Amino acid sequence: MQVCFEPGPFPSLTKNDYKAHDKLEVHPSEAESIKSVVHRAETLKLIEELTPGDHDAEELAAILYDINLQSLLWAHDEIAEKNFEEEYETQQLDSPPPPVFSSIQDSVRLVGIRKNKNEPLGITVKLDDNNELIVARIITGSMIAKQGLLQEGDIIKEVNSIPVQLPEQLMDIIKHSNDSIMLKIWPNLQRQSRKSDVFIKAHFNYDPYKDRLIPCKEAGLPFKDGDILEILCNDDANWWQARKVNGDSIAGIIPSRSLEEKRKAFVSPEYDYSKSFFCGFKRKKKIKYNTKNNKDYDKCEIMIYEEVIKMPPFQRKTLVLVGASGVGRRSLKERLIKSDPTRFAAVMPHTSRAPREGEVHGQGYFFMEREAMEEDIQNEKFLEHGEYNGNLYGTKIDSIFQVIRSSKMCVLDVNPTSLKVLKTSDFMPFIVFIAAPNSDVLRKMYENGRRATGYKRGGRPAEIKSEENFLEMVEESMQIEQVYKSYFDLTIINDDFNQSFETLQKAVDELSHETQWVPLNWVY
Repeated sequence: MQVCFEPGPFPSLTKNDYKAHDKLEVHPSEAESIKSVVHRAETLKLIEELTPGDHDAEELAAILYDINLQSLLWAHDEIAEKNFEEEYETQQLDSPPPPVFSSIQDSVRLVGIRKNKNEPLGITVKLDDNNELIVARIITGSMIAKQGLLQEGDIIKEVNSIPVQLPEQLMDIIKHSNDSIMLKIWPNLQRQSRKSDVFIKAHFNYDPYKDRLIPCKEAGLPFKDGDILEILCNDDANWWQARKVNGDSIAGIIPSRSLEEKRKAFVSPEYDYSKSFFCGFKRKKKIKYNTKNNKDYDKCEIMIYEEVIKMPPFQRKTLVLVGASGVGRRSLKERLIKSDPTRFAAVMPHTSRAPREGEVHGQGYFFMEREAMEEDIQNEKFLEHGEYNGNLYGTKIDSIFQVIRSSKMCVLDVNPTSLKVLKTSDFMPFIVFIAAPNSDVLRKMYENGRRATGYKRGGRPAEIKSEENFLEMVEESMQIEQVYKSYFDLTIINDDFNQSFETLQKAVDELSHETQWVPLNWVY
């Protein structure tokens, strides 16, 4: 009504409202009946005596059973009887308000549903603690959800006038029924509606038609690794209701985190259909970790779902490139920094070796005494470190922060075991996995690179690699993807260096003008 009293295109409507108001003040109308609730109950009794299948009667019953209409009729009778006395002083604050209806029987309702052979009803049922058959879940966007006549927690007493007590009975009756279904419902007066604001990023592929545990395959929601899902209900221990954020509004059920974690624990990786492998490759043999790396790989947690939040465009603090040795990540890093040195910068490494002739501390390397460097490594001041020709080399964490404080994006090419340390709000990384193509493409790229450099590298003859070297590179790349895939924001298959660079550059540029889904713990 507020719009009627605002200046604008409704002057006649405002005038009529004032006339109606004045008339009612002079000649107030009296209610024709003070027994609307009684008339409603009598009407429902007549409807129940009719032959089942009368659609007009079913529609009228559904209207009369509506909780809002019942409240309106009760309020009408109370006002008509002029029950305006305030009794709030006699009620205790912690006691519930008096019930509107005398008993639950008075609010039992009939719900008519029209079946569609090409569309599931959109509900799941279960037995509650009192062995009552209740509506466990209503799929958002389904036919029943659009009708709005059923609520989660409603108790189903009859289907087409046949009493039901078990989910199997309900399914059997619905299966053999005609186009229309009539449910007799007892409402759950304790239910509470709630809005979910939980969003997750999936880290595996899911196809409900391949899931032997899902209670109803048609109600399942398929999704792919990297999809953002909104969790609508996670009350069930094994199955959540969700929908895709960037897809249509149709919702479905997905396995809960605990269920999928149990499944991953018992399913061997080579038989897990949810794993994806790039370049169309599938392992023909089981990948075995190198003994020296077992400890590092074991530290990596299996990620099923990651809770995320949508953020406005912003520039990440670090760009992290990971990939197998020799796949080209270092060349991509160097080319990106050269393309815009005012925006990107690398970290200067530390070393324990003595400076060579002409070398200056802070230009190319930070030189340290071995004992001091070992102490800093022991105190976890290095992101990663290694030893070469008897000398220590490493990337210090303070050096990363120094680049960040210079308002440049710190570009890192690191061992994947460092990702767990980096994926925090302190570093806010954009992590790109540089994947190896198949061995034939690797061989051609390597030969082209050798020819372009005159078969030399660093002034020395370039190393000649064998077919076995390329196969090992592919296997290492697949191994990294399998273990650390949940950390990646982007995967680039480096089968063309120029194209890979353009893809990387475009992805980094988009961070500054497109919204981003980031881990929730970066914000809270």
